[in-house]
Amino acid sequence: MNSIILEEFFFKKSQQKRRTSPCNYKERYFVLSKAELAYFEHRPGKKPNLKGAIDLSRIKCVEIVRSDILIPCNFKYPFQVVYDNYCLYVFAPDKDIRQKWVCALKEETKNNNTLVPKYHPNFWVDGRWRCCFQTDKLAAGCLEYDPNQNASKKPLPPTPKDTRRLFSDPGELVVVALHDFIPQSAQDLMLYKHEEYIITDQSDPNWWTAQDKNGDTGYIPSSYVIEKSPDNLEAHEWYNKNITRAKAEQLLFNEDKEGAFMVRDSRHAGLYTVSVFTKAHGSNGENNPRVKHYQIRVTTCGETKFYLAEKYTFNSIPELIHYHQHNAAGLITRLRHVVSSGREKAPMTAGFSYGVWEIEPSELSFIQEVGSGQFGLVHLGYWRNVNHKVAIKMIREGAMSEEDFKEEAQVMTKLSHPKLVQLYGVCTQQAPMCLVFEYMESGCLSDFLRSQRGSFSRETLLGMCLDVCEGMVYLESANFIHRDLAARNCLVGENQTVKVSDFGMTRFVLDDQYTSSLGSKFPVKWSAPEVIHYSKFSSKSDVWSFGVLMWEVYNEGKMPYENQTNGEVVKALSSGLRLLKPKLASNLIYQLMEWSWKERPEDRPSFTLLFHELAELAEL
Repeated sequence: MNSIILEEFFFKKSQQKRRTSPCNYKERYFVLSKAELAYFEHRPGKKPNLKGAIDLSRIKCVEIVRSDILIPCNFKYPFQVVYDNYCLYVFAPDKDIRQKWVCALKEETKNNNTLVPKYHPNFWVDGRWRCCFQTDKLAAGCLEYDPNQNASKKPLPPTPKDTRRLFSDPGELVVVALHDFIPQSAQDLMLYKHEEYIITDQSDPNWWTAQDKNGDTGYIPSSYVIEKSPDNLEAHEWYNKNITRAKAEQLLFNEDKEGAFMVRDSRHAGLYTVSVFTKAHGSNGENNPRVKHYQIRVTTCGETKFYLAEKYTFNSIPELIHYHQHNAAGLITRLRHVVSSGREKAPMTAGFSYGVWEIEPSELSFIQEVGSGQFGLVHLGYWRNVNHKVAIKMIREGAMSEEDFKEEAQVMTKLSHPKLVQLYGVCTQQAPMCLVFEYMESGCLSDFLRSQRGSFSRETLLGMCLDVCEGMVYLESANFIHRDLAARNCLVGENQTVKVSDFGMTRFVLDDQYTSSLGSKFPVKWSAPEVIHYSKFSSKSDVWSFGVLMWEVYNEGKMPYENQTNGEVVKALSSGLRLLKPKLASNLIYQLMEWSWKERPEDRPSFTLLFHELAELAEL
């Protein structure tokens, strides 16, 4: 394939090229190259099946779709690709990803000879354009098309420059606070759970400017709020995003209450499942504790309706849940007790406050030494008060390039995701320099696996791999390379949640034995061939390392190539040998490992594709 620019899972609307074609929405894996926009059907364990391709030279217009209609799929941010006499509607999971693709597509097509002077900013629905009400599908557009607007050769950066700008969508963005937030500096704004706020600036992805009901403004962590919308499930306590079937069952059994329930993402993207616990009697008359899973279904014709039992349909999922909380109506029991995974605990923030990444030494309290790492000792401590537990890494002199790290620290603090260990900031005003991180109770993944060996279910091991892969999808999308992904560089927290740590840190290591592939400390056993031979790092070399990490997980912390030297490993890899299948790994899991260990980087999957494959296996 030609040089790939972008890859992403999206939903696409059927183009209904024939009058009798049904209207539907299907998930497809989109690949933008220098020559074409192609999309593939995802088939678990099989090679993706090409479903369509558009030569870039045929594209007449690429633009965001602005509409007020209900979008009946999980991805709510549409854009359009107009080509020949057709319009392809694509639905992205968020605004940033949509903007990245629109910019990239515009850049690649801005010099096409067939560009339209005007385009339709709204959908073609029910035989007319919603923007100008013309009934001819091929009618000229009603808004001037600017092929150069927002065009950029590069995708949007993960950490925008700190130039404040208003968000571009018309109208006010109203959000609801999911958690209380206590200001950490004079520039922050207090948040009260369940109260509404108006967002006036969201140029920084992690810290937005908000206005409260009294007219006061300040910075708030974006992860603490959710857009106010009747269709936004994340505002509800019963919704558990990205939780596996096995994890849902574990939480519901732990609750052990009749009618304990949650709503979670289904294994089929864009759909949802209600999981409910019951002690209803079995056929033998005895209690039979179990979890039932009901997929929330959507009507296929006419107005969009949601239902669990066909006789009871509703305009929205919250209405459906509210009804079944009071009526079983075809379910094994009514939905009585909400079970939520981690919703009571506020998420980590990118830094303690907006723009503050240098931490005062006097604000840190050292409690006890909890370990030692590549750079020095690690202490459990507190920031400012006993309520904010942190991990403090003390950097021993000569261990890393401190000046280089200081230059990058501000960028690294802005990398924020639930499956990354958050770097809060640095303390450089005294020696030794300290790095302040989120504290993870159960320590590094490799030690945790070894200490609990024999107690893990296969579902739990798969969940650990999913956690790591999810964090790496974020780093991949931010064009950030980890360079040293391994179980020793992942940490375990509450509910056995695994997070990726020490991303990008090897850039600052001054130890020649660690940075040279000839050194005994170099992580050869986790390194891709192009890293060993040419020091060529990329997201695809991270994918190779992730394959080895999966092997570690399914061997419960065993050292890869345990009895071989680095030299022997390099020789074995060059001859095509790979790690053997772990006993706890299924054939499909091992196939993903083998896919990650392809000799050529371009033959390896992206983290996005790997996550989708793992999610299918976990029946998300």
